Amino acid sequence: MVSPSQNMSNSNPSIVIVGAGPAGCATSLFLSKLKIHHTIIDKAVFPRDKVCGDALSGKVVYVLKQLDEEILTSFGNKPGEFLPSWGVKFVAPNGKGIDIPFKQNKTSDMRPLGFISKRMDFDNALFQLLNKEYATVLQGTALKEVKQHTSGINLICEQEGLDGKKTLTFENVQMVIGAEGDRSIIGKKLAGIQKDNMHYCAGIRAYYKGVKDLHPENYIELHFLEEMLPGYFWIFPMANGMANVGAGMLSDTASKKKINLREDMLRAIKNNPTIKDRFAGAELEGKIEGWGLPLGSKQRPLSGNNFLLTGDAGSLIDPFSGEGIGNALYSGMLAAAHIEQCLKQNNFSAAHNKAYDKAFYDRQWDELKLSHTMQKLCKYPWLFNLVVNKANKNKTLRETISCMFEDLDMRAKLRNPLFYFKLLVND
Repeated sequence: MVSPSQNMSNSNPSIVIVGAGPAGCATSLFLSKLKIHHTIIDKAVFPRDKVCGDALSGKVVYVLKQLDEEILTSFGNKPGEFLPSWGVKFVAPNGKGIDIPFKQNKTSDMRPLGFISKRMDFDNALFQLLNKEYATVLQGTALKEVKQHTSGINLICEQEGLDGKKTLTFENVQMVIGAEGDRSIIGKKLAGIQKDNMHYCAGIRAYYKGVKDLHPENYIELHFLEEMLPGYFWIFPMANGMANVGAGMLSDTASKKKINLREDMLRAIKNNPTIKDRFAGAELEGKIEGWGLPLGSKQRPLSGNNFLLTGDAGSLIDPFSGEGIGNALYSGMLAAAHIEQCLKQNNFSAAHNKAYDKAFYDRQWDELKLSHTMQKLCKYPWLFNLVVNKANKNKTLRETISCMFEDLDMRAKLRNPLFYFKLLVND
């Protein structure tokens, strides 16, 4: 049996992070910055890949700045792995598009506010930053059972080694951080989180080489193609002439309409007049892969006695864009700050841990609600067409929409029906 206090000072209760993806690594890195000892486990051995859209939002940049700005500098020094992105392009069902820069006033020496990077590269970059002085890192270690009792949580794990599999048991863990992604064991067993097709998205992703007319400033593209509504199609430029191409749709809709997302995506690439010419001569590299996205379109419990949930384990993915890495890192940062308070007060109770839920939702719930509203607007293609058509004719409206992506208070206008009424009645 491995002692839960391994590599920890005797005065600290044990802390175990389950999962070493972005949420788990962020929690670990911020705990190390606070000089708090902990153990982090992951069933994989790094580097490992994960199916994803590969876009790193401005929130990712913000959190990494709080950790260490040199991390972003290191990204800039790896152009083959991290492609800077300066904005997003929305394309309405009628084929008209609008460019939204991530920031209106860009200077020549300003760092990009977004990146695009394969998860193989991004996750491994974070993993390599783990501080072994404070973090005991166990790879190839899969959580098999979790048991909660009055004095803490027991974790039973299976570790792959050169001499075969062996069982590791952590007993009386005072704080477990669920960071193992979609269908988290910690989330299911301790928080009772179940898959909800109304708040869950099916996604597929492929890598293509030779897609034409990618944006010169590497804008990510979200296309609301008529034949794929209420889902969406994306093209994200990548380094070395590659592009991440994929599609997403609510699982509830896909199930009810018996939609085959893979077939619909390939059909759109072949036939849709907006995109088909851009794929002429493009080559699929590898296979088309799918994954699930637990959306943050409803509030779920993020904590309880002796545990916290971060990232996809807490279902924190943006309902509109499908981006989850930003909230994964942000929740990890907040989790570490909360754990520091737990240690100071020697309090790991459910009542005390509610402060973590509050900290996250106080800052992020308005944004998630807005994204959920925008997701629902996909049901009204005429409204998308209206907004984009008006914006293309009206510089002030274009700038207003751009500011909405910088300023959350301004973005709230998109939830106000008066915004769309004014678009209808004004030229």
